[in-house]
Amino acid sequence: MDIRKIKKLIELLEESSLSEIEIVEGEESLRITRASATPPPQYVAAPAPVAAAPAAPAVEAAPAPAAGSDEEAVPDGQVVRAPMVGTFYAASSPEAEAFVSKGQQVSLGDTLCIIEAMKMFNQIESDYSGTVVAILAENGQPVEYDQPLFVIR
Repeated sequence: MDIRKIKKLIELLEESSLSEIEIVEGEESLRITRASATPPPQYVAAPAPVAAAPAAPAVEAAPAPAAGSDEEAVPDGQVVRAPMVGTFYAASSPEAEAFVSKGQQVSLGDTLCIIEAMKMFNQIESDYSGTVVAILAENGQPVEYDQPLFVIR
């Protein structure tokens, strides 16, 4: 890559409101990042928002289904847990049918839901064969790592 092109890219970055620019030409790549006076935001789970009413359902998504509906927490069976933090989706799109419903038979490897994490949609597959006896997460709600999502018997 020509040094004149690099200097021109730096000038364009300084003149714009962009904070980063990346160029790929064949096997060469160049990323230029503007240094900011403020440090990047850090995301830390703070105890205060957990107690706040608006954030309580989002942060307490794991205990809420178990505490709010004892019937769904009671069924015996194999528990499928969230392998990551993200947003739970029961279907591939808002118009599509849910991957599984209560009472449905599933086999090992069947897709149960999608968890969106960092703009990536991850299909969560069943580790068990059997009948879905409980769905413990709500569509579009945040889920925590290791949160129970389904009970399969």
